[in-house]
Amino acid sequence: MAQWKPSGLGPEFTYDLSELKKVDPALIHYEQAASVPTGMMKPKAIAVGADRRLFVAGDGGVRVFDPAGKPVLQFETGGEPHCIALGKTGTVYVGMKDHVEVYDASGKRAAAWKGLGERAYVTSLAVGEADVFVADAGNRVLLRYDTSGKLLKRIGEEDAAKHAPGLVVPSPYFDVALGPEGMLWLVNPGRRRVECYTYDGAFRFAWGKFSMKVEGFCGCCNPTHLAIDADGNFITSEKGLPRVKVHDDEGNFKSVVAAPADFADGTVGLDLAVDAKGRILVLDPKRRAVRIFVKKRS
Repeated sequence: MAQWKPSGLGPEFTYDLSELKKVDPALIHYEQAASVPTGMMKPKAIAVGADRRLFVAGDGGVRVFDPAGKPVLQFETGGEPHCIALGKTGTVYVGMKDHVEVYDASGKRAAAWKGLGERAYVTSLAVGEADVFVADAGNRVLLRYDTSGKLLKRIGEEDAAKHAPGLVVPSPYFDVALGPEGMLWLVNPGRRRVECYTYDGAFRFAWGKFSMKVEGFCGCCNPTHLAIDADGNFITSEKGLPRVKVHDDEGNFKSVVAAPADFADGTVGLDLAVDAKGRILVLDPKRRAVRIFVKKRS
């Protein structure tokens, strides 16, 4: 498998993180309630269904766990999966490096979509009623498909005529999530912000800023992952300074879910999901587990 090529970032993106790892306990409003071992060497991505079943992609396949964390299904994919998303009918969409594969609820492959080229590096999927959005970090573009795999729209590309600066993706972390009212949200990691677009690709709104403080995003390219809960709150995760945070529906910082001290040094790839009970699920690749966080009791 081709590897991501580093961007050659300069020394201005090197930080002493020792002080930044400290988080005021008053800002941490969540605690870990459970942990589900994935049984994988390299878990890459998670998704959770309306029935609260947990799907974990990695190690050349997908493993499914019931709400109690018991394994109930396992199937292989056509290569190493990078990301995963679920349709409401039970369809499972798996992002490989350069294409998307589709599986039915039993794990039988139903389709493999056309490849996206040598530069492609698929990092995230989001599924709506009739659309599938594919984040391609290698080509710095978000692709809108119908559920049959027909390409409908390219979103986020640089367009001088429309004064659109395009996406800045210095590393293979580029996430997308669906919000209410036909809006989609994608991470523009090199600009350290989250951007809102219509399904037709019209830019609407952005939030987030570069800051060394807890309410902002530091480093070359953060946040790495994004999820949206039923109330419209944004949950983000970061690398370099691994942490998970909650922001309100306008992007204002609300609280910390998990602080840097909760993760091993060098932890990256904190994929996120929110289940039907509002619990925040965090994939911890170093622990090879999915950690489940709930709000602390007041």
